[in-house]
This record gives sequence, structure tokens and C-alpha cells, in this order.
Amino acid sequence: MAIYKTESNNTWYVMVRYQDWTGERKQKCKRGFATKREAAQWEQQFILQKKASMDMELESFCKLYEEDVRPRLKKSTWLTKENIIKSKILPYLGKRKVSEITAKDVLDWHNELRKLTSRKGKPLSPTYLKTIHGQLSTIFNHAIKFYDLSMNPARKAGTIGSEESKEMLFWTKAEYKQFSEEMMDKPLSYYTVYYHQIYGLTQDFTAEKGWKCWLTISGSRPEWK
Repeated sequence: MAIYKTESNNTWYVMVRYQDWTGERKQKCKRGFATKREAAQWEQQFILQKKASMDMELESFCKLYEEDVRPRLKKSTWLTKENIIKSKILPYLGKRKVSEITAKDVLDWHNELRKLTSRKGKPLSPTYLKTIHGQLSTIFNHAIKFYDLSMNPARKAGTIGSEESKEMLFWTKAEYKQFSEEMMDKPLSYYTVYYHQIYGLTQDFTAEKGWKCWLTISGSRPEWK
């Protein structure tokens, strides 16, 4: 154990040697620990990270996860993931060993999430709860695929929340007849909507008289403004 004390400021630091993925031997120095115990804990987690051992804490594994996936993600995508990981996952499961987290632990975590509220004091939405659970499950899937974790406890526990239901609206025969009568003398606008109904395309256009129609699926009812 290469742990030393800096007498000038009464803190501790660690010197650890390791072998990187290319086989090259390197040395890492980490300073600023308030106690020798904190320095020893950091050294232990660092060594487990380099060995890719699933006995490391989830907090340490999330650093590996970031190194693996962040380079291929858009900045905004990673920041969304990072916010969920740091605020909704690590405060509850961060100090648990990855290999020891069980489905029951995930269920207990679900119950804690249900107690959380938004800035407006309302419970977190089912859609957001499902997104949070999905991020934890994604982390475990990454551990299974690349680090030989045997099981995904988040998948075994089942999800929380639900996807947002989407309303589907349709034109009635009378509404379509009214539209046809109004637009028949405007061929370009008429056939634009007609073909979008047939092929289910999405188009945002402004017709004459200032009408605006947003079509999302074939046969959907337009929103007139």
C-alpha cells in the first residue's frame, strides 16, 4: 500500500502502479485525502476499476461507464444521462458493490424514487420514473456485455412508471367534407393534405387564409388555427 502523508498541509496521497489496456505499466498519484482511510478506499476502488472487477462500487463503475460511452454520444445526451446517474442513482446505490446489488435492492430504490418530488412539489411523472429505471438497467447491461456481470438486477426487478400515452385523433366524414369544400379552389393546398393523408407523412405548412395544419399520422385530425 503506497499511501503517504503530506506534512505541510496534513493530508494524505496515494501512489499506485497499474497496467493499462495496452499492457503498458503506468503510475497514478492522487492527493488531497483528509484521512489515511479515505486514501486507502480510493486506492482499492482504483485497483478494482483497472481489473474491471465487479466487486467495485457502482460509483466507481459509473466512471468506467462514462469512459466507455461518452465519446460516442452527443454532449446533450450524455449530460442527461449524467444528471440521472448523479442525482437519482448514485445517492442510493453508489456505495454498493456492483456484483452484490440485487433485484430487492432495486425495488427498495424504486420506493425511494416514488417519494421524490419535482421543484413544484409534485411526484415525479411515470414517464420520468421509467427513464430513470432505464438508465440503471442500461448500466447493468453494459456491465454484462463488457465486464462479465452475470445478471441485470434492474431487469429482474421490473420497471417503474410508464410511457406517456398518446392520443390518436381522426377526421370525421363531415370534417373531411368541410375541408374539401373549403380547399377545392386551392389545388396546391388541397393535394398537399390529400397525399399526406394517404402516405402518413408529417408536414407543417401554412395554407391560404392563415390556416395551419399539422399532420402526424395518416388520417389524423388537423389542428386549425
